[in-house]
Amino acid sequence: MIGYKCIIFDSDGVLVDSETLSASVFQEMARELGFDLDFETAVEYFAGTSMKENLRFIQENIQGSLPDGFEQEFRKRSYEVYRTDLKAVEGVHDLIKKLRIPFCVASSGPVEKIRLNLELVNLLDQFENRIYSSYDIDKWKPDPGIFLHAAEEMGFRPEECLVIEDSASGIRAAISGGFMVFAMAGEKRRSHFEQLGAVTFKNMKELERLLGMQQTHSGKNPINN
Repeated sequence: MIGYKCIIFDSDGVLVDSETLSASVFQEMARELGFDLDFETAVEYFAGTSMKENLRFIQENIQGSLPDGFEQEFRKRSYEVYRTDLKAVEGVHDLIKKLRIPFCVASSGPVEKIRLNLELVNLLDQFENRIYSSYDIDKWKPDPGIFLHAAEEMGFRPEECLVIEDSASGIRAAISGGFMVFAMAGEKRRSHFEQLGAVTFKNMKELERLLGMQQTHSGKNPINN
């Protein structure tokens, strides 16, 4: 295992379990406009894609244009759901506590959303001053810009960083930027993510093993050396 010097976490689906919550809000709002979208499709499509792409997808499937303020209404409703139902991804608190190298978060969402979600699951203090948003640089996955920006701000080259993702667009962004990627995936997406070039894991305990946090027979802990 290469001793990476920095870890870059995606937020939604990696640190916070927000993607199904967001998809449910998109599904509800799409139905209000006459687009009857089933929940599984909503999760599959909206996870890991930019707001611009999500709005375009809904626009293409309704009669007429999106109402004024649609994005603002989505933010309002989703934040309300986050405040009552958002949870951290299981095991992520323990993983973060064990890290002995620099780490940060790089997300397609606006900074206010990233900060709110991290605060709601008691992770904000772990990432303070190391939060990077696509909105700050006007580049969204699968463009590698957000990961390149995060690496530069953290003071590392792409090949010195490991990206933790859970979406195809995020994997493509990291790979094209020269980063190694570990991707969280269930059985349905594991093969696809591996074909894109990611090393997959199913939960945080498995990620800990990949990162070398559980000691090897030699007693060495490669990710933290």
